[in-house]
Amino acid sequence: MAKRGKKYEEAAKLVDRTKVYSVAEAIELVKKTNTAKFDATVEVAFRLGVDPKKADQQIRGAVVLPNGTGKTQRVLVFAKGEKAKEAEAAGADYVGDSDYINKINQGWFDFDVIVATPDMMGEVGRLGRVLGPKGLMPNPKTGTVTFDVDRAVKEIKAGKVEYRVDKAGNIHVPIGKISFDDQKLVENFTTIYETMVKVKPAAAKGTYMKNVAVSSTMGPGVKVDPSTFAVAK
Repeated sequence: MAKRGKKYEEAAKLVDRTKVYSVAEAIELVKKTNTAKFDATVEVAFRLGVDPKKADQQIRGAVVLPNGTGKTQRVLVFAKGEKAKEAEAAGADYVGDSDYINKINQGWFDFDVIVATPDMMGEVGRLGRVLGPKGLMPNPKTGTVTFDVDRAVKEIKAGKVEYRVDKAGNIHVPIGKISFDDQKLVENFTTIYETMVKVKPAAAKGTYMKNVAVSSTMGPGVKVDPSTFAVAK
């Protein structure tokens, strides 16, 4: 295991590894153990009892956090005609079609999220080998392949985050910045937790929510007790 810095070691001593904390306590600890000199991102990690190799246990989607992420996403929209005008009016940073496809092929990546209308996916699909590895390919499951470009752009700008289970059954999602007040981070956390509960695959067996932890960009993970915010559904 890589040797951690002195600051990290000091911060880690504040976290009781044998304990699970309430959400409010965990957020407080994450702030105390943040060692970064910049406005670090706060992230939640879920370890889920799913087998991602099975198609019926894949988890992927997107959710709008009530308090945003603290980062403004730069949105590129592939659309034509009226839909292109709609995207511009909604606040998209870049709107176009083949011109932007050519730019990306030449190595331009000055954006964070791509939205495409379904009729553009034939052309956008050809960028799969460059967009795929970066996780930038538009997808209907995350609401980024749609004719409702107005809503898609506005939601992304408002703080929409994507989630996707990895090969080990983990999901990592940003829930804001260290500078957010505690209540905003708790609200964002609760929104993503409720979403994870809702998207539990019917085929998942055994314990679904195995482990939940929050951390800052360079800080130690703090385990959270799901029963402190379990929502009656």
